[in-house]
Amino acid sequence: MVVTQAQQTNTTKMTAQTTFTLQPRSRGYHIVTQEVMNQLPSLPEVGLLHLFIQHTSAAITINEAADPDVLVDFESVFNQIVPENLPFLVHTIEGPDDMPAHIKAAMIGHSVTVPITNGMLNLGTWQGIYLCEFRNRASGRNIVATIYG
Repeated sequence: MVVTQAQQTNTTKMTAQTTFTLQPRSRGYHIVTQEVMNQLPSLPEVGLLHLFIQHTSAAITINEAADPDVLVDFESVFNQIVPENLPFLVHTIEGPDDMPAHIKAAMIGHSVTVPITNGMLNLGTWQGIYLCEFRNRASGRNIVATIYG
């Protein structure tokens, strides 16, 4: 077991918050780690990054970022679990992909928290931040990033 230690020598606590828009993407699962990092201010030595997506038909999560097949498999599995055109759905006015998008977003979630260590996101070796886009046509997605340090 490897233990990483980081100490924040500055006793001033920092809280920062920014809202930004991810570029529009097609339906599917997309690794957005670098795009998120490009929108953030300098990170403290030690802290937490909380990301919240302000939408009900997309989600944000952390998962494997090394093999692109993982992204394809996520899309396939979630489309099997919650397919479009289920005959019992009532909320259909926004199209056949809308209600399944809401359900998928509720299943995955609207926020993630990542530890900050030595001024960097402390993601695992294979981990990346995913935008899970469930609509066939979506605009950019708004993210609220809050840094605690």
